[in-house]
Amino acid sequence: MNALLQKHADEIQVILAKYPADKAGKRSAVMPLLYLAQHAYGYITKEAIREIAELCEMTDTEVTSIIGFYSLYYDQLSGKYHIQVCTDLPCALRGAEEFLEKLCENLGIKVGETTQDGMIKIESVMCLAGCDKAPMFQVQTSEGLEYHENQTVESALELINKLRQG
Repeated sequence: MNALLQKHADEIQVILAKYPADKAGKRSAVMPLLYLAQHAYGYITKEAIREIAELCEMTDTEVTSIIGFYSLYYDQLSGKYHIQVCTDLPCALRGAEEFLEKLCENLGIKVGETTQDGMIKIESVMCLAGCDKAPMFQVQTSEGLEYHENQTVESALELINKLRQG
């Protein structure tokens, strides 16, 4: 049905215009197109994968592998807000793992799960490039990414409450 193309034709054309019209150029547009689809639907649907693959002259499998590689893309509907806590070694040495464990405990979920209200999904990721300010996390919202550094469980819960209130 090409729902993405129908609903966002102008945005898609703006994205594609930034790249050369040859096959390599079209393939370069895959990540911004994935972001557009995710922003439109809250995740990247199978139909959007097919459309993006066609637009970028790629296979569905190639597009799906990109979604699987990057922690910012989702192929399933989950929490409205995705909180990704860096637990790479330098952050772990600054308490990130304990922070993540206590945050999940306070929310009544495990890492990778979504709260019962469907608002918050907590994930562990590697390297958000803020090791000297750990514990830190990024929040994926409809507006994009927000980084929060030097966090405590209390400050994170305060932010989560603000997110829930809109």
